[in-house]
Amino acid sequence: MSREERVTELLKPVVESMGFEWVGVEYHHNSVNAILRIYVDRPEGGIDMEGVVEVTEAVNPILDVEDPINAPYTLEVSSPGLDRPLFSFADFVRFTGETAKVHLHAPVGKRRRFEGVIESTDETAQRITFAVRQGRAVEAVEVDYANVDKARLVPVF
Repeated sequence: MSREERVTELLKPVVESMGFEWVGVEYHHNSVNAILRIYVDRPEGGIDMEGVVEVTEAVNPILDVEDPINAPYTLEVSSPGLDRPLFSFADFVRFTGETAKVHLHAPVGKRRRFEGVIESTDETAQRITFAVRQGRAVEAVEVDYANVDKARLVPVF
């Protein structure tokens, strides 16, 4: 089980029992420091600073006791923001019709990074179809969810 999966297992039920939406978790480290970033939101959208503080105060003691990361780190509880990260297949289903910036583990059509509209999802096959602009043309790019390394929504202003 990865660090992120362990943290999710420990904290998601607590965060959701408080009335917040669990968006996801990221762990980043280098030789100098490490950051455990937990993304939370309100189901109706938009978490304020009071909500962030409330979640931080609830999860900090659990992390101290359970110690899922055996190294020093900084805990950040954050809003997903306008460029919301997509952590699960359900996120792609939920945000069908939105534009996402996607990074893949392995290239699809000689591409590991692209930006496109989430056109459709196939839950059975765990596949996502994106409409990607190539100049004036639009190309359909099909991706296995397991091949998605990172994805974020692209805000529209």
